[in-house]
Amino acid sequence: MQGESFSLVNEVSGTAFELRFEPMRDADGQVFAAFQIATDVTARVRDQRRADEAEAARREADALYRAYFQNSAEGLFVVDVLPDGGFSIQEVNPAYEAAVGLQAAGLCGNRLEEQLPADLVAPVSANYRRALETGEVQRYRETATLNGRMFHVETVLVPLRDRSGRISRIVGSARDMTAQVQAEEALRQSQKLESMGSLTGGVAHDFNNLLTPIIGSLDMLQRRDLGDERMRRLVDGAMQSAERARVLVQRLLAFARRQPLQPVPLDLQGLVEGMADLVASTVGPRIRVEAVVEPGLPAVQADANQLEMAILNLAVNARDAMPEGGTLRIEARAALGAEGPSRLSPDRPLARLSVSDTGMGMDETTRARAVEPFFSTKGVGRGTGLGLSMVHGLASQLGGALDIQSRPGAGTSVDLWLPLATGTLPSPRGESSPEPSPTAGTALLVDDEDLVRASTAHMLGELGYTVTEVASAEEALRYLQGGAAPDLVVTDHLMPGMTGTELARLLRARPDAPPVLLISGYAEDAGLPADLPRLTKPFRQADLAAALAGLSAQR
Repeated sequence: MQGESFSLVNEVSGTAFELRFEPMRDADGQVFAAFQIATDVTARVRDQRRADEAEAARREADALYRAYFQNSAEGLFVVDVLPDGGFSIQEVNPAYEAAVGLQAAGLCGNRLEEQLPADLVAPVSANYRRALETGEVQRYRETATLNGRMFHVETVLVPLRDRSGRISRIVGSARDMTAQVQAEEALRQSQKLESMGSLTGGVAHDFNNLLTPIIGSLDMLQRRDLGDERMRRLVDGAMQSAERARVLVQRLLAFARRQPLQPVPLDLQGLVEGMADLVASTVGPRIRVEAVVEPGLPAVQADANQLEMAILNLAVNARDAMPEGGTLRIEARAALGAEGPSRLSPDRPLARLSVSDTGMGMDETTRARAVEPFFSTKGVGRGTGLGLSMVHGLASQLGGALDIQSRPGAGTSVDLWLPLATGTLPSPRGESSPEPSPTAGTALLVDDEDLVRASTAHMLGELGYTVTEVASAEEALRYLQGGAAPDLVVTDHLMPGMTGTELARLLRARPDAPPVLLISGYAEDAGLPADLPRLTKPFRQADLAAALAGLSAQR
């Protein structure tokens, strides 16, 4: 004992005592004894312990909050409600700073009007005020533009009350939904295009059925050279219109990815170089045409006719983008998928066919919509809006891709990524085979469309065949089961009941199977025999004769 009073707390069997020791002094001030005072402080000790535990819990919760606030990938912010009903953003976390560009430094003490751009103050204040007035959690999506960037945000506001019950703060979270919104829009667009493609494919098939007898009849009138000069001009004009309609239908089918492609190993160098003169005459003398092909470029797997049409479509678009003239460059070279759109396999070897111009170019909005069907910037009557969608459909159907790079004033480059051939190039073809002789034999014609069947029967008759007509595959089978043995079967593909393809399979299973020619407005590749000869509607008599000559060569 040092002559000073002291105390200590001791706890015995759950009861806390404060023991206080006071020294006793004599006349000289010397301590000669001490007395002890014991006080029950159990309640006080319990209250202090609870307070200490509460403070520790508060500090732990605050540390957890700080850790979450600072490291959360979701943007978080704290808003003070000012006495006059205004607002002030007091704190934002790093994720919010990065997403929105609103810096925490200098925010505290400023009103919302001084913290946000003027065009955002009113809508943001309205959202905060709704949370303030209702006292309920607010969830909403909004679109905002900050620092020149438009983004979609999903925001949650949580009002917090002080001890008096007044809402004094609003804690908010903001999640950048831009990528998700864009993905949702892309999905909706894809579904819309898929629905439009299905509708377009069906309509185009019906148009081909309508065009077949029209083109067949006009072809017959041209070949017979009937009427006077005026009549022949009218027939020629009608045929030109019918051919334009045929090309339009092909574009529709290409957009719907239902055109009857016949991809074969194709010499892309020969095709591009062979089209240079045609492209030059199409775009006119004010545009310089350059064709550059990498030496030794491997063959591609493509349909020559459809690829030629795609190049012409791109050339016409380039011409229209250069009203004052310029340079059109067609380039083909080998490439890897890593150089193309992300949907291509990075290590896949491909051929890259580029058609670029030095024209006016496109802004980002126009470029994003460029492959939409019927979208055009050329004005009413100057374009169908199907050129790029046809090329896009062709690329997709071939298993490749289409990519467009463009900037206003910097021209446009359209890249067509084509798969390399899996086989060898076919031998050069000689002169076209002659039409069948007048003693060609007998033919069974199967088609459910009366006008198409009549037109095709007339062509077969002029080619020397004796024709039997039936309106369905089932009727054709009954005719054959009755003992008939035609030299040739010509059948439509899409018919009620059994299709022409199914009929061809049944006939090919017979030991004495006649050759079968499939005719269709469109024919999906899936499920069709690779060696089944096909003829696309609409067609002329010469097209039919060439297809039949090909049948004879295969026998």
